[in-house]
Amino acid sequence: MKLHIVTHESFEAPGAVEEWARRKGHGISHTRTYQGDALPQSISGIDLLVVMGGPQSPSTTTRECPHFDVRKETAFIRKAIDAGKMALGVCLGAQLIGEALGARFAHSPHREIGVFELTLTPDAEGDPIFSAFPKRFLVGHWHGDMPGLTPESKVLATSEGCPRQIVRYSPKVYGFQCHFEFTRETIEGMIDSCGDELTRGEDTRYVQTAATLRAHDYDAINQRLFAFLDHLEDTHRREREAASAELRPSR
Repeated sequence: MKLHIVTHESFEAPGAVEEWARRKGHGISHTRTYQGDALPQSISGIDLLVVMGGPQSPSTTTRECPHFDVRKETAFIRKAIDAGKMALGVCLGAQLIGEALGARFAHSPHREIGVFELTLTPDAEGDPIFSAFPKRFLVGHWHGDMPGLTPESKVLATSEGCPRQIVRYSPKVYGFQCHFEFTRETIEGMIDSCGDELTRGEDTRYVQTAATLRAHDYDAINQRLFAFLDHLEDTHRREREAASAELRPSR
């Protein structure tokens, strides 16, 4: 399987997503917009598109951030989805998937920075992946916005601070407002680059300290991400097997 990962800032790294792909021996290509990389011209070599987070929002202009072009990114995401590719958006990436599908992002009722509990919704009971998850579990957060919803989308998980944490846009397209991919290394990068957000403003009910962030067990959170990615891997394998079967000559 081949993954293409779009990263907007060095400190919002793929973390455990890339770790999983390397362990599995999957191909990985990158667009690092903060380095000036262009998006691929073709999506033919992509099986899973992963769009990472960033301090930007879908309303950020190229004047405000020259290396972030929301129109180009959402067009690329829509192209991949229309071609039947699997897609996962994380934080900003989840919002961009929603935008690509015509759903406007929104501000979350609360900023969330830290590790907090998610609660699965009744719609998760019918999901082939999250139906196997516990009703409540811990995951990482660092956000102030949340993805928009299409008429077909389903919210699979919420938190006390945000009503749209995991969104299934289709069986092959998911948006995570939360961060399953955080590792000790990536959380250190977030603290170094965005640590001012830990004390910014009055909305700090769901904002933890740097010391608390460093003390969490991200390995356990990553295992849930790996279970999700394993399912996408199985989906890809089944599709390839079905395609191969159709090409075999009948006896």
